[in-house]
Amino acid sequence: MKKYNVGIIGYGWVATAHIDAINASSNAQVTAVYSSRPLNDLKLSQKWGTPVETYNDLNLMLSDKNLDIVSVCSYPYQHKEHAIAAAQAGKHVIIEKPLALSWSDCLDIRAAVDKAGVKTCICFECRFSSQFLSTKAVIDEGLLGDLHYGEIDYYHGIGPWYSPFRWNIRKDAGGSSLLTAGCHAMDALLLCMGSDVEEVTSYDTKSKSDFFEPYEYATSSVTILKFRSGRIGKCAAIVDCLQPYYFHTHLCGSQGSLLDNKFHSMKLGTNRNEWSTLAMKMLDSGDVSDHPYQKQFQAFFDAVENNVEMPLTSINDAIKTHEIIFAADESANTGKAIRL
Repeated sequence: MKKYNVGIIGYGWVATAHIDAINASSNAQVTAVYSSRPLNDLKLSQKWGTPVETYNDLNLMLSDKNLDIVSVCSYPYQHKEHAIAAAQAGKHVIIEKPLALSWSDCLDIRAAVDKAGVKTCICFECRFSSQFLSTKAVIDEGLLGDLHYGEIDYYHGIGPWYSPFRWNIRKDAGGSSLLTAGCHAMDALLLCMGSDVEEVTSYDTKSKSDFFEPYEYATSSVTILKFRSGRIGKCAAIVDCLQPYYFHTHLCGSQGSLLDNKFHSMKLGTNRNEWSTLAMKMLDSGDVSDHPYQKQFQAFFDAVENNVEMPLTSINDAIKTHEIIFAADESANTGKAIRL
């Protein structure tokens, strides 16, 4: 089995989680790091327990023929430039969410990776969490019957106590409550309900708390989705709440319902007067060190090894989620429903 050499673009908070997950995989290791800040090869090699070469010149790192894969961990507004450069250099690409801050930039990235013929992995890693692997299995086994309604909501107060706050508050860096973090909930909703969305309506607002006053964009949004199948869905993206992290999930179908880690199924004959509990690890933290990157990245490296598309989170999966997010933000800005 080939051992893939991975380069990191951007050495910040999220990059540390990527490096941990990559080095813990069975067939990849981080061997290079590019940063606009000066870094020390020896210190990074000692920190990560493997030889790491550092670069201040991205083109120089990308010219390394021994480098197989690049992980884009830079600021969201840099993703387009860095992802396209990596693809044009013939490197398979991991891209942290959001893919980009505009729909046109997302399409440009997809065009570049398609032209280069490289594999992609977009960091909607919640699809690989215990919570959503279990939830999807319940749906696929038909235990809820045919879904007609679903709501998946993201509650996480991203205030000054949180590392990305200093740049996340900017419109040209965070984008919107959906783009900066609620995208995980929207992506999970589409995973469960399907992506055949025909109309999007969204509203947004902002907390009056002084903690969140620096934000240049509305920090709470609620989006209603109308599916061609007749289903309806709701996604709230609340990054200005003062409460513990909560990834709310409620799905209703013709044979039962699921609420977070609890469910009722007429098909199984469970007691409809009380919930049955699923033993699964819930998404309960916004800390990247708690995210299921290792499981996602291992699936990506295996896909590269087998020359197949990444399951669940390739660019083709992620592009639909972004299309709906940008439609939702347009709806909130214009006060109109947006048809896809």
